[in-house]
Amino acid sequence: MKKIYFSILLIFLVSSVFAQKQRVKYLTTFDDKLLHFGFTLGANGIDFRVLNYNPIGENPDFEEFVNKPNRELITENDFIRSDLSEIIPGFTVGIITSLRLTRDLNLRFLPGMSFGERRLVFNVPIYDINQYEALPYYSIKSTFLDFPLLIKYKARRINNGRPYVVFGPAFRQDISRTAQEDLIKLKNGSFYAEIGAGWDNYFPYFRFSVEAKFSFGINNVLGPLPAATQRPYYAQSIKYLRSNIFTLSFHFE
Repeated sequence: MKKIYFSILLIFLVSSVFAQKQRVKYLTTFDDKLLHFGFTLGANGIDFRVLNYNPIGENPDFEEFVNKPNRELITENDFIRSDLSEIIPGFTVGIITSLRLTRDLNLRFLPGMSFGERRLVFNVPIYDINQYEALPYYSIKSTFLDFPLLIKYKARRINNGRPYVVFGPAFRQDISRTAQEDLIKLKNGSFYAEIGAGWDNYFPYFRFSVEAKFSFGINNVLGPLPAATQRPYYAQSIKYLRSNIFTLSFHFE
């Protein structure tokens, strides 16, 4: 019986010590700093919101085209539709500059680079002059320079954790270039509205945060038609393309 009491007492003492350690707060003055810096790593998925002309003749610039491989005539009454086939994982890296505005608000500038890919599928065979056979999808690879400017609202700190939300605008510049004539051209610049949530974790020497963020494209990123060497009806069938991005970030500050 004594052994049982001793075991219970030992478990109680160990639990008490462990609980006390858990309640020790780290970096208690971290959020009082006017300015601090860090870096971020993350994974992303880039999506397209596609609106097609139905039929393609709704596009005032459309002209009939003979699809020579199939000897078919693409007319104004044809329905050529496109959509994103799947979400391809990408990678994001950047630096963090955070300015304290109030006790609960920070202004954050997170310039960086994102790498991603989008695959468009069509309801007609895809012929690209840069390929020798029909393609199952058309791949658009992008390298973005990211310039998000976000407001971070922080809830009350819970021991060494603190939930928060972020929101604000972002601008991205696509710097990817190819030596080929693209079948679907995109504009270089794009604007986004961003919203997300995360959790700050305070450790003895740094703060680690996990954040999920959605970026909703505002402007149409569809560029001009390709050169005459490419078949134009793929691009002509699209009314607008808007980019959506989901990013899972890991911040170290």
